[in-house]
Amino acid sequence: MKDNIRIASGQGFWGDLLTAPVDQVTKGPIDYIMMDYLAEVTMSILQKQKRRDPKLGYAKDLVELLKTILPVCVERNIKVITNGGGVNPIACSEAILAVAKGLGLPQVKVGVVVGDDILDQINSLSSQGIDLKNMETGESCGIIRQRLQSANVYFGAAPIVEALKQGAQIVITGRTTDTGLTLAPMIYEFGWSLSDWDKLAAGTVAGHILECGGQASGGNFSADWKNVPDLAHIGFPIAEAYPNGEIVITKHENTGGLVSLQTVKEQLLYEIGDPREYITPDCVADFTTIRLQEDGRNRIKLSGVRGKPATEFYKVSMSYLDGYTAFSTLTYSWPDAIEKARRADEILKTRLTDLGLDFEEYRSEYLGYNSSHGSIATPPPDPSEVILRVGVRGQSYASVERFGKEIAPLILTGPPSVTGFAGGRPKPSEVVSYWPSLIPKRCVTPAVSVRGVDA
Repeated sequence: MKDNIRIASGQGFWGDLLTAPVDQVTKGPIDYIMMDYLAEVTMSILQKQKRRDPKLGYAKDLVELLKTILPVCVERNIKVITNGGGVNPIACSEAILAVAKGLGLPQVKVGVVVGDDILDQINSLSSQGIDLKNMETGESCGIIRQRLQSANVYFGAAPIVEALKQGAQIVITGRTTDTGLTLAPMIYEFGWSLSDWDKLAAGTVAGHILECGGQASGGNFSADWKNVPDLAHIGFPIAEAYPNGEIVITKHENTGGLVSLQTVKEQLLYEIGDPREYITPDCVADFTTIRLQEDGRNRIKLSGVRGKPATEFYKVSMSYLDGYTAFSTLTYSWPDAIEKARRADEILKTRLTDLGLDFEEYRSEYLGYNSSHGSIATPPPDPSEVILRVGVRGQSYASVERFGKEIAPLILTGPPSVTGFAGGRPKPSEVVSYWPSLIPKRCVTPAVSVRGVDA
């Protein structure tokens, strides 16, 4: 057993800083790099891509990234764990194996975790009495079944551990929990029992800290952001884990950013409901038991975490089509910029009402004035310009489309001193809504396979 392992965060979402994983594998020692690419809306986007092309449906950035870092990972024996497989982890693994072959790295083995995508099983589950009700509203899944775009179960760390046991250097998963990507190496390397709830909880907390990339090392830091050094070259966080469940959050020495009590605490509060019950497929972590202390420069020690047994359910993330939306902007200049924008908004509302268009939501805001704080914003005395941004949402494509045709006429039939209309009429875009649910673990079984370049 190793004295400790270092697990580096490489991506906090699909579209994150592309240089971060390169820095993590080249600027200091690590054993693992975990990369979190998925969010609820990402799954529906990937599902649409897969329907257009069966070879797509994964984070393509991942494959391009591995062309750069895979030789270093092989040389330094760094293992890669990521949920970038999206809704098509098999196709993703095949693309990665092709990269390994092209780089002359035949020794690379890729593990794949599948079984989380249950979109094609919804009707079968319903016939068994498993409704997948909305866990927030209690509504039956039946009301959206015909509009479903994706349905994915949140697996935990266990399937990743199995892939590592089978010799995988790269593990590709679908909708695995963000925290499981970090917890799995600890279970594998230290031989932790899947019922050692305190240690699993400690690894889960570490995963929660790493899951948003640079947000734990000085990015998006509200307390003292002005004094975070060299954000342009921010170093993403690293979890230095020990067999007893103690963990140190740190970063590479020669990188920018900051790991402090405040940056770690801010990340711990991210997306937290009941802090006593942070529920994952692996355990239930009690965040009120976390103890943090400084352990040197850019080193925060995490200890004392207590955990409870996992529940009998997996969470299911589903998405469904829920109408259409469109947005447009117009810029009004001094003098009376805000008054002009408000009058334009009133004129537009009147015209849309006269046309009898049906919208579930109409929203207008003034960029530079109230787009962040809404009704509690204080208007500036006499700004040099203001941007009117208007959006509508509704089930009728025709109504949303006609809204787009009513923006340009305001230029010559509304208040003066207007500019900023570019790009043509706004086109309706599909609205994808989120449907969270729970499913008994007995109904879903993850499957793991490991392949080499020539397999």
